Amino acid sequence: MSAHRHDVATTLPVFQWRLAPDGYATRRQLRAQGLRPGGQDVAAELQRPRRRRGPLTAYLYRIDRAKPVRPMTPARRAALAKANAAQQICPKCRRDVGYRIPRSHGMCGTCIHHEEQRAA
Repeated sequence: MSAHRHDVATTLPVFQWRLAPDGYATRRQLRAQGLRPGGQDVAAELQRPRRRRGPLTAYLYRIDRAKPVRPMTPARRAALAKANAAQQICPKCRRDVGYRIPRSHGMCGTCIHHEEQRAA
């Protein structure tokens, strides 16, 4: 179970899409305000119904318990740059392609094109 999921044994308030009361926010909404959950548990769920599948669920956190985002230090910036640079190297052709290769693709656009040409 991921760290942001709530304990199944607890009962959380569930709000319908766009009807959550003030004082709650998703991770992205907190981040846009310069905040982070800061170790608090999920406080509520937001559900958006879908036609043929179960509802989409978003986890909400209390804004009053959120903490400021940690500042980017030179060491964190360097570590992030190193990680991003590693994701720009195609595992198939070993070239630096100049952009972050999505994990879902697993290779650069040129290699994907060559694979499709071989399959055709």
